[in-house]
Amino acid sequence: MFIDVHCHLDFCEKEKALGMFIGGARAAGVAAIIAQGVNPESNRRVLELARQTREVKAALGLYPIDALQLTDGEIDKELDFIREKKDKIVALGEVGLDFKEDEKEHERQIGIFKKFIALAHELGKTLIVHSRKAEEVCIELLQEQKAERVVMHCFSGKWKLVERVVANDWFVTIPTSVISSEHFQRIAREIPLKNLFCETDAPYLHPDKGWPNEPSLVVRAYQKLSEIKGIPLEDVKAMLARNYERVFVN
Repeated sequence: MFIDVHCHLDFCEKEKALGMFIGGARAAGVAAIIAQGVNPESNRRVLELARQTREVKAALGLYPIDALQLTDGEIDKELDFIREKKDKIVALGEVGLDFKEDEKEHERQIGIFKKFIALAHELGKTLIVHSRKAEEVCIELLQEQKAERVVMHCFSGKWKLVERVVANDWFVTIPTSVISSEHFQRIAREIPLKNLFCETDAPYLHPDKGWPNEPSLVVRAYQKLSEIKGIPLEDVKAMLARNYERVFVN
């Protein structure tokens, strides 16, 4: 089966009818789509989508920039909500750090991220991590807090940091933008399949730089991975399915 381990279905449905995205994914052979929550409203919508559609699996979290809009009390309340829904989710995501701007908020982001790492330990869930402009800090925090199951979403850090991810037996995703990205083509070439997943980040990162991206197009990432590795597509699908069973199916 094909698996999209990271997309934003609640954002996709603002572009066109969600049924079109789900129908397209089914037709393409995509059997699992992990939809990411990014704020309280998004988390609830993701849960509803997972309830309605067998292919959709829920990951609940707070995107680092969204989290900054909440008070500490509101963040703790959302963590309690995620605890209550632990049996309905496969991961905590999208969580992490985003240091693109607003340096004065970096320490608060770190504190929030630590809460999610602790929650992952408590619930036995995988972390799906955003790390823009904060890749090394993310890795150091995850190591310090002894995070076990980690998927680095669309990881753009330097190569030595990619190697640290693999050394920890964590995972890196190959997004559909691998079609044109030399960075992700190198990851696809040099990182073992046992440490890889594919994702769309739909509606973002369209393989042909169009809009919107959608879960069915994760097949393009698989095909490119097969081409780069020089192995049959069926072997790529089988290995990534085993990764999925190990990381997301409790």
